[in-house]
Amino acid sequence: MAAEATDAWQGWRAAAESALYGPEGFYRRPEGPAGHFRTSVHASPLYAAAVARLLCRVDEALGRPETLDLVDMAAGRGELVTGVLAALPAEVAARTRAYAVEIAARPPGLDPRVTWLAEPPGRVTGLLFANEWLDNVPVEVAEVDGSGAPRRVLVRRDGAERLGEPVTGAEAGWLARWWPLPEGGGEGLRAEIGLPRDEAWAAVAGTLERGLAVAVDYAHTRRSRPPFGTLTGFRDGRETAPVPDGSCDLTAHVALDACALPGARLLSQREALRALGITGARPSLELASTRPAEYVRALASAGEAAELTATGGFGDFGWLLQPVGVPDVLDAR
Repeated sequence: MAAEATDAWQGWRAAAESALYGPEGFYRRPEGPAGHFRTSVHASPLYAAAVARLLCRVDEALGRPETLDLVDMAAGRGELVTGVLAALPAEVAARTRAYAVEIAARPPGLDPRVTWLAEPPGRVTGLLFANEWLDNVPVEVAEVDGSGAPRRVLVRRDGAERLGEPVTGAEAGWLARWWPLPEGGGEGLRAEIGLPRDEAWAAVAGTLERGLAVAVDYAHTRRSRPPFGTLTGFRDGRETAPVPDGSCDLTAHVALDACALPGARLLSQREALRALGITGARPSLELASTRPAEYVRALASAGEAAELTATGGFGDFGWLLQPVGVPDVLDAR
């Protein structure tokens, strides 16, 4: 990372921006995100198959256009977009124009059908899918001081914190609307000011001419904001203290209800995947005696589906569906 004194205090947004996306930031490391944490994409190929099914529904709603766009935001090393292309019916795959959006360099050996970009394409007709992207859009952290006033939390590169200036302006307006902190009390309570995520989602969803934009993430809503925030770090597969030095991921859950634009729909991953045919139902025991090899495969698939939809795990993730010019493609079928 750029040389920076460890005693320099700055807001969490600037500190995380540098630690994650700077020249030597966490997301530019060669091992990629999969070297440090596991997402639904890495848990099972069923996830990519479900996204492929979703793309097919969007394709149908669009009237099967000559060119169907698939945009994978925060694509990591291209695992999801590769899996979706492999799971698509041949006729749909032949019309699909696939993009992977990621700040890191294109990984070697990636499917040549995938266009690698640092920014999303300007005009999209199809599906834009952002899996665990918004939680890594850096935000400011606010904490209530002894007088009951929300103040920005400042941090050093070694992770030490102190309180800075009071939260004012648009950030104070966002807190009042989406994450109200108690007035005159509640010392130590925290909030993550999600305004940059709202703006990032509006910009990305704005590239969609027709189709569906989906954000999938750790999430909460106004009725259930965590009283002390959710900012944390991940390194080598384990949760760790958030230290903005580039050595770990820095993530905070997303206020998806604040990100939602008019016409959006919020649901859990459990609900979304079940609507796409991922249920976790165990195969019939009869299959074990008649076709044992098939039974073993079906049982393994059921276990993976159960993990993707589990309460207390991936199943609790939030899905934000933002349709543009198409009906709800996740209605009951």
